[in-house]
Amino acid sequence: MRYGFTLGALLMLLASTGRAEQIVSAWFQEPVERYGHFALGRPHEYARVLARTDAGRLVALALPDDEVFEDLTPRLVRLTADAPAELLAIVSARGSGARLVLVGLRGDALEIVAQSAAIGTPHRWLNPVGVADLDGDGEAEIAAVTTPHIGGVLRVFRRDGEQLVEVAALGGFSNHVYRSPELELSRPTRTEGRTQLLVPDTQRTSVRVIALEGDQLIETYRCQLDAPITEPSELQACENRMTGAR
Repeated sequence: MRYGFTLGALLMLLASTGRAEQIVSAWFQEPVERYGHFALGRPHEYARVLARTDAGRLVALALPDDEVFEDLTPRLVRLTADAPAELLAIVSARGSGARLVLVGLRGDALEIVAQSAAIGTPHRWLNPVGVADLDGDGEAEIAAVTTPHIGGVLRVFRRDGEQLVEVAALGGFSNHVYRSPELELSRPTRTEGRTQLLVPDTQRTSVRVIALEGDQLIETYRCQLDAPITEPSELQACENRMTGAR
């Protein structure tokens, strides 16, 4: 009863200040076997996501029986400075493979508020690179490598209402080792006044530095590696070399 009073008072305070309730943390629950791809190894296919708000509420989204979160942890993101916090996650469907989804708070529950087209084939996966403003317009793009295990394509998406629309793509990338839980072998970086993407090539023996220019992805630099990349720290070494070379 005391908790209910405190929560109610906080919700009233948020409403009186005109500030919407926000997601502050989230995690996946209910590992399942119903899809059975396990690109990240077991147990990383989940039936639902649970989030906590700044009002102390717990809210959930359960997927239908033919879908799973084939992912490690939800990513808390904002596409603009004043946008509500949302969750970026990977959903895989039995009939169409993986897609990107944004999950937002809607009333008393979580909902998928925007999503990309699915890859189109079961047991085909994608790994996000990151969320960053790649063209300097104040709104972040979402970058991901689709099918990183069998000839990956770097794709950049922008939100358009309920859709994550692909705006540029470039082949020749891999930012994940099949069955590994390491998802951070690529990331955005800010150098020389603009944000670019650090993404390993298909063999992961070099890191390609990629910029978005108009509707094209352009390689601006490349770091050769002595062996295939296995740790996120190797991206920092590449960034240091890139900065020193200019």
